[in-house]
Amino acid sequence: MSSCIICGTSVDGHICDLHEEDALFEFRGDSADQLNVGRYYRGDVDGFAEFGVFVDIGDSVTGLLHRSELDQRLDSLDWESGDEVYVQVKNVRDNGNVDLGWSVRQAEREFRGVLVDDPDVGHSLLPEDDEGEDESGNADGDGALTQSPDTSPDASDDAVEGDAGAAEPEAGDVSQIGDDNRVSDAGGSVGSNGDDVQSADEADSPDGGAAVVEAEEELATVSVASLEDHVGDDVRLEGEVVDIRQTSGPTVFELQDQSGIVDCAAFVEAGVRAYPDVDEGEFARLDGEVRERRGELQVETEALTVLDGEESEAVEQRLADALDDEARPDAVSALADDETVEALSEELVEAATQIRKAILTERPVIVRHANTADGYLAGSALERATLPLVADQHRRADAQYHYFDRRPLEGGVYDMDDATKDVSTMLDNRERHDESLPLFVFVAAGGTRESLDGFDLLNVYGAPTVVVDDIDVDGAVTDAVDAVVSPSLADASDTTATTLAANVAAHVNADVREDLGHLPAVSFWEDAPEAYVELANEAGYDADAITQLREAVALEAHYQSYEDKRELITDLVFGDDESDVGGLAGHVAEQFREKVDEEVGTAEANLDYRTVDDAEIALLDTEDYSHQYEFPPETLLLDELYRSVRGDADAVVGIATDTLYIRTDADSDLQALVADIADAVPEGGVTTRSVREGSVRYLAGERESVLGAALERLAADL
Repeated sequence: MSSCIICGTSVDGHICDLHEEDALFEFRGDSADQLNVGRYYRGDVDGFAEFGVFVDIGDSVTGLLHRSELDQRLDSLDWESGDEVYVQVKNVRDNGNVDLGWSVRQAEREFRGVLVDDPDVGHSLLPEDDEGEDESGNADGDGALTQSPDTSPDASDDAVEGDAGAAEPEAGDVSQIGDDNRVSDAGGSVGSNGDDVQSADEADSPDGGAAVVEAEEELATVSVASLEDHVGDDVRLEGEVVDIRQTSGPTVFELQDQSGIVDCAAFVEAGVRAYPDVDEGEFARLDGEVRERRGELQVETEALTVLDGEESEAVEQRLADALDDEARPDAVSALADDETVEALSEELVEAATQIRKAILTERPVIVRHANTADGYLAGSALERATLPLVADQHRRADAQYHYFDRRPLEGGVYDMDDATKDVSTMLDNRERHDESLPLFVFVAAGGTRESLDGFDLLNVYGAPTVVVDDIDVDGAVTDAVDAVVSPSLADASDTTATTLAANVAAHVNADVREDLGHLPAVSFWEDAPEAYVELANEAGYDADAITQLREAVALEAHYQSYEDKRELITDLVFGDDESDVGGLAGHVAEQFREKVDEEVGTAEANLDYRTVDDAEIALLDTEDYSHQYEFPPETLLLDELYRSVRGDADAVVGIATDTLYIRTDADSDLQALVADIADAVPEGGVTTRSVREGSVRYLAGERESVLGAALERLAADL
């Protein structure tokens, strides 16, 4: 029996069943039926086809990574023949064909161990000669265990060292660690013989008295960024332990200070966890020697102490201050002359800072936006700014798909259904991939109290949240989230969520400012501010191109209501800046106009005009005179219908079985209106469905009573 290289469980071999998917395997067999389904293997790209990528596993077996397994388009892969990749064996068919799956881990260091899969011997540690040696003769591979060049055949076994390069102390060795004089070897606060060890100044002398042990010279505390100047030196680092990986050789601690992150290797014996009492998220002091391995710096740990009290707080604050300084953008520079944006400069900077901090700390960013043209444009602006920074921050080839996601929301409301799905996904990712809880950014969504239950669930787990919304944000929402950008906070003029999000995005990543210039003008259905129209013109979008793009995005927003794919929207928003109708936006916009004009024509012919207290209200039965579940949806149809009949009616009301929609230019508070209707029809179950959509929900059996009360209450505002 031996121990699992990850958890230490007694197993036959080197890995337990629970952690087999956390290890990377090198295949040494010669036929497909010798592969183990479910394992992750190192492979080499052999070639490409329309349906996927062929990958060599070992020297004699080739499998197919079908394009359906990829989370990006096949033609967007930056792989070339011969490139090393990491895949999972999903199935071995009777005819010898091998089906492969995509691995989100595309670097050896992202696995928690490397093993050989040899059909003749089972799985074993990666041999030393597979990993190579450094100049001193020490193996530089995680799986190797070698003898120090200074160790003679007669020397103690304790002089044998692993990848960390730190010799295990002989029995009785002590060293001073930190200010509390605790002593520790790589296994914890005990000597190498397993007995408790006293502090240095209390060690017994041969005659029973107290011997005074000369303290080692205090190491200089340096920053991670300066380690290049200290190769070969013993140094002291202070920071946060952000990751712990148990390899088949040493334990690797990722230590982050205010200047960067470095791998610190600690070795007890092959596959055995060093410093088992140290956990991720703790602040620590680490002493060790700086070495360069495989072109990267690494600290070979000699002592590791968890800080507490004031020492821990000081390091935590130092890291937090440095992160804020790095993440906070420079002075606000709006995309165009816009008083609303200028009034919200502090809020814009805070939102941008939150997003940049998430990227820098490898926290995924999830953008949740309304499934409308404004929502998609706003979400795309943040996506455009964030993706390049994510790619720069991570070494993973698929980082842009793993650390950023954009998901539409129906009605711009973040309800318990949405929150439950998000929480389940983020907890699963944390459990399976040690992923940090994501930052949720809500654009054109989440600003009203209908989303409070969803925010409360996120807050239970401490997931940070930002809201960027053009409507009046409810005070309870402001209290529930970490940052808000809304005109209502500064009593500023009305705008669109895209205008706000594009300005936030420009401060998240200044390199994409020119890409974002046309988006605000596109997001206004009418009366776009001249400053943004000019900005769009400068970007190559004339009036026709602006209209086409808006309508094209509105159409695709409907058909992608439950999708989070980004390529088509990206092609529309950033890939077609031509005004001719032959472009992608022009083609899709033509479909939009045909469908909308037909529906509006039908609706206009069936409007029921009612005069209530001198107010002219146009009523449409949306169930009888619109196509259900087809484009355009009721919300967009009523928007277009109101713009069409605005000169003849003060308001348009759409009525369905249990939902009522209101469209008007009057200054009407939907929450107050709903409260009054509920008082008038107490048995109607009247609630606000979505302030953004102007929709009210009620019990179908009380439809006529609710409609009558709604028309009377609405007329009072007109």
